Formats: sequence, structure tokens, C-alpha cells
Amino acid sequence: MEILKNALGLHEHALPLRNRRMQVIAENIANADTPHFKAKDIDFAKALDAARSSPMMATKANHFTIGELPGADGMMFRTPFNASADGNTVEMSVEQARYGKSAGDYQATLAFLENRISGIRKALRGE
Repeated sequence: MEILKNALGLHEHALPLRNRRMQVIAENIANADTPHFKAKDIDFAKALDAARSSPMMATKANHFTIGELPGADGMMFRTPFNASADGNTVEMSVEQARYGKSAGDYQATLAFLENRISGIRKALRGE
């Protein structure tokens, strides 16, 4: 439904990216005591730009697909504030703060989508 895609706009792409970012941060927290584990994060702006851009469509089914370029997901390694002796770059206080902010952003996106969908329902009912 093209009408629904236009109505949801940017938030249609933002919600799965926010969910993935929370998963990445949770993985960092889970591996806080793993030696040589490198903390990761997602560059949200870069990943959102990649998700919003429309990849080229193949004219035949046996053509190669475009759009699965490495690094397009915005994944990056985080530089720690304080170096660890065992090579682990996870800092619990930083991860917990980022997880909290990410959870708040996720809830805000959900609330926005809920309001948009509610408005669409009301318009369809003629309220």
C-alpha cells in the first residue's frame, strides 16, 4: 500500500534500526567480561540513509543485486574512554547509558507510529 508507506515516512525505516541498535548494545553488555571483545555500535544516521535509499532494481531475475555493500549497515567499533588490560573495549557505564537512551528513542518512535496509525484509522472511519 503506497498510501501507508507515505504516511509512515521515515519512522518505517527507523524502528527496525533502533531495534537492531538495542540488540548490539545488549550484546556489548553481555560480553563485558569477555577478553578481547570489541564493543560495537551502529551509526544510526548512516544506517538510516542506507535503509531509505532505494536500491537499483534488476530487470531480470538472474541479474546481480545491488545494495548489499559492506559497511552499509552503519556498524562500527567503539573507541573506549579507558583502555582495559585484557583488550575488552566494553565500558558498562557507557553501555548502560547508551542502552537507556536507545530504549527511549525506540519508545518515542513507537509512540509516533502509533499516533500516525491512529490518525489513519480515524480518517478511514470518517471521524
